[in-house]
Amino acid sequence: MNITQDILIGIALAMDCFAVSIASGITTKQFHQRPMIAMIAAFGLFQGGLTLLGWYVSSLFSEWLQPIDHWIAFGLLSLIGIQMLREGFNNDEGKESKFNPLDYKVILTLAVATSIDALAVGVSLTFMGVNYWNEIAMPVAIITIISSLLTYVGLHIGIRIGRKIPFSPTPIGGIILIGIGIKIIIEHLS
Repeated sequence: MNITQDILIGIALAMDCFAVSIASGITTKQFHQRPMIAMIAAFGLFQGGLTLLGWYVSSLFSEWLQPIDHWIAFGLLSLIGIQMLREGFNNDEGKESKFNPLDYKVILTLAVATSIDALAVGVSLTFMGVNYWNEIAMPVAIITIISSLLTYVGLHIGIRIGRKIPFSPTPIGGIILIGIGIKIIIEHLS
């Protein structure tokens, strides 16, 4: 493994974090320091941590997780997306949305959902010849940093977009999350 491969893997894994953070920013329309810092940290740490976990226990999880990892991610993202759609369409005009993508439980769920593929990447790193702690440290650090940075950028892009939308953007966020789940299913089944 070289640093270019590590960066490309980090970017690929962070794309779901980026898209989900845009949807969260669109929904909230404003900066909320603590929960957004929690989201940035959680998305990065889960991407890096699950990569490390997948690498560490690759022999235990590879056969069990690979057939269902995409279904787990799809299910979690779809449940949150459906909740956002329901909230957005059942919301009375002028009322603020009750759904909060910056609720700490939601952040945790989203961090897990966007990071499940990192387990598979960790497993694949074993098959690519990454066998020692000093070899896995750099890819994990790069994945963590890139995921956190793209989450930060996505939140700010989403906030800018959300401020320009004159209606409740909650259904848009729900559609984006469901779309990401469908994308994950299509990628794994094809």
